[in-house]
Amino acid sequence: MSRPLAIAAGAVAAGAVALTVAVWPDGGDGGAPANPPSDSKSAVSPTPSPTKSYPLSKAPATIPAVREHTAARGPGWKPQDGGRVVIGDGDLADEGKLLAGELKLKYAGDADPREGDVELALTPEKADASDGRDESYTLSVKGQRVKITAPEEVGVFYGTRTLKQEVRGEGTAPEGVVRDRPAKPQRGFMIDIARKHFDAAWIEDRIRELGDLKYNQLGLHFSDDQAFRIESDSHPEIVSRDHLSKAQVRRILKLAASRHITVVPEIDSPGHLGAVIAAHPSLQLRDTRGVAARGAVDISKPQAAEIVDDLLEEYADLFPGRYWHLGADEYRALTVENPEASYPQLAAAAREKYGSDARVQDLATGWLNDRAETMRPYERGLRAWNDGFFRGGVVQADDDLDVAYWTGKEIGAREPVEYLKAGRKVINYNDEYLYYVLGQPNTFRYPTGQRIYEEWTPLVIRGTKPVSAEYDDQILGGSFAVWCDLADSQTQAQVAQGVRMPLRATVQKLWDAREPGLSWGEFVKLADRVG
Repeated sequence: MSRPLAIAAGAVAAGAVALTVAVWPDGGDGGAPANPPSDSKSAVSPTPSPTKSYPLSKAPATIPAVREHTAARGPGWKPQDGGRVVIGDGDLADEGKLLAGELKLKYAGDADPREGDVELALTPEKADASDGRDESYTLSVKGQRVKITAPEEVGVFYGTRTLKQEVRGEGTAPEGVVRDRPAKPQRGFMIDIARKHFDAAWIEDRIRELGDLKYNQLGLHFSDDQAFRIESDSHPEIVSRDHLSKAQVRRILKLAASRHITVVPEIDSPGHLGAVIAAHPSLQLRDTRGVAARGAVDISKPQAAEIVDDLLEEYADLFPGRYWHLGADEYRALTVENPEASYPQLAAAAREKYGSDARVQDLATGWLNDRAETMRPYERGLRAWNDGFFRGGVVQADDDLDVAYWTGKEIGAREPVEYLKAGRKVINYNDEYLYYVLGQPNTFRYPTGQRIYEEWTPLVIRGTKPVSAEYDDQILGGSFAVWCDLADSQTQAQVAQGVRMPLRATVQKLWDAREPGLSWGEFVKLADRVG
């Protein structure tokens, strides 16, 4: 098994100058035969044509690095005039057409493969995989042909991404066999499109970038205090002037599906609902002095649940993906010293619904469970921010809710291991490494790809220290996140440039749990070469 580190110098192998050696029948050096025939009339063996000898190939240089490469000798493969993409299964037509267009090859459908071609095929068996799908693939380069096989379409797609990077810039795919698969099943990028409007074209560019890097999730946080950014039929009054139409969202979803990326929507509640409250001020949460709790709805009022459920059901029909983010962070009623004294209406509602020992945190947990129940008919994997899960209380968050762990800075902060010991699954959004917060408010600093690459792993959920490796299987993956607290601090183009290397570093650590084989400087040079 070749380590991805070996790669660098390069992907080289296939592109190296081949040595030409003349091989003669007697094993000599091409001079007069050592023992010439005694009969001058006997036939003399014809002079053979020279053959090429190739050095043993090196593992391809890609981001993320491939997990395993079996070296071989041969010229490798690169796109040539007359080359084609052929498929062994009709379900791979989209992947085949995409690759053919990218490499300027002819798409030939189910034609028989020949020299110079790329063949895409599904293997007959479905291998076992975590999180419901097998993303592994095999890429073989032999006889000046490429064959990419996988148990599922997504694996074939990832094989085409590897090939695309290998041959970028006149490169050559090295001879041999790549066997590759991700370490973590969830590899995400989340964008706060609520506080800052990102146009559809910018989002689509990010999807293309994410697909080439083998990410498989795009989170869209589209509702917050500042704005609500997607067209609504059920509550058009809450939608901000600058927003995405549903037609634009459908185009985004179609592009994401073509790259095997699931879009994960988030309507955060019961906090971060300022845009909803602006159109429905009666839902505003106020304390005993009449002071408004910013962005928070009064969850003792049935109308608050009704409007949020209207929105969840409307967008569940728009977004068909496998996952849904329920939010639940930073409910301001629970950030004061004595929630029951400050918000007696919430305390009373908690006791009425859950018994005399119930507190405001139980009412908030019940709210989260109720929103989860609204989404259950849609069969989505549900997640919520870690500060929406509370210690103790008479009401517990439903067992099937995954923890999106982002910070340990909240009041009553709970260590990640508390959730893991309780058996919960976690998605790593560690704000120490993976939060790109526009304007760098509070203590945030723009994350660097180098720090992620050299220090972070999926086990580092909070701060800089990892949890025990015994919990590795419960950590489903991670997500790099852009938050737009000071929205005008950067343009869309600046955000795209700012996250470029952090995205590459993050996916490297999510794809391969081993120590990276390249130095940071080498990794940057590789990123410039392969895109």
